[in-house]
Amino acid sequence: MLAAMNASKNPAHPELTARNFPSAQEDAAAVPEAARYAGPESAYRLAFTDTAFLLREELRPVRMQLELLKPELVQTEQGVESTIVIFGSARIKSPEAAAQMLAEAEAADDAQSLARARHAVDMSRYYDEARRFAALATQKSREHATPLFVVTGGGPGIMEAGNRGAFEVGGKSIGLNIVLPHEQAPNPYITPELCFQFHYFALRKMHFVMRSIALVCFPGGFGTLDELFETLTLVQNGKSRKRPILLFGRAFWEKLIDFQHLVDTGMISSHDLQLFRYVESAEEAWEVLAAHYGFDQPPTESGAFAEDI
Repeated sequence: MLAAMNASKNPAHPELTARNFPSAQEDAAAVPEAARYAGPESAYRLAFTDTAFLLREELRPVRMQLELLKPELVQTEQGVESTIVIFGSARIKSPEAAAQMLAEAEAADDAQSLARARHAVDMSRYYDEARRFAALATQKSREHATPLFVVTGGGPGIMEAGNRGAFEVGGKSIGLNIVLPHEQAPNPYITPELCFQFHYFALRKMHFVMRSIALVCFPGGFGTLDELFETLTLVQNGKSRKRPILLFGRAFWEKLIDFQHLVDTGMISSHDLQLFRYVESAEEAWEVLAAHYGFDQPPTESGAFAEDI
């Protein structure tokens, strides 16, 4: 028996570990040209290389499975186990872009443009905080046994800021883009091998939550609210484990959503207000995560023997 096991590891006996069947790639490459059956009406192509076939309405379940599997397999191969999700508006500009917008509005001497530009400058502080938070989380967790990877929707605005912060400190980050009539191009700061594109919103949102240890939500519109409330609902109903959900900018969120009104009218429990908390800066956000998970504690307080303390 031992001799047989050693032989199986011996490179002199490659036939012991060789494939019994050709791979899909080998078969796809080996299919000969068949002039008579090369036209678009032909059914001769291998099913898994036939794009027209894969895009048929009846193949939707297969395409959904592919969108679940591809990001899952790639992230596993890249060593991504734990992520911090950054949500926020695609429309929030960087401080530099907002300053340029203001300068152009002042030069044009247009009251409406000037008001929009001043608002853009005010909101650009959130771009800065998202960028700083992503850099801080990437740097602080770099030496962890399980590093934390920033994941965003992959577009402009707050999403760009999150990927940019990680990129600027030499870290990897993830972008989960989706095909849209607009705002669909990925920002330039995503790690290329971790830049994905989705067709199905539901599967994209599933991937946001699957590996996340925290959700950091900046001001945003319908898309941001959709992502935030889906996560809150999953945690509220026990369909997903409880994790820190941080809302950046108390003034923005309290003006947008009267959570206390939901409690007062019996729509949610007062305990549901503990599902999230407000933060104002990158440092404060990291402190919340560090306190929750014991990131900045000595090894004896957050390591394998923490329960003995």
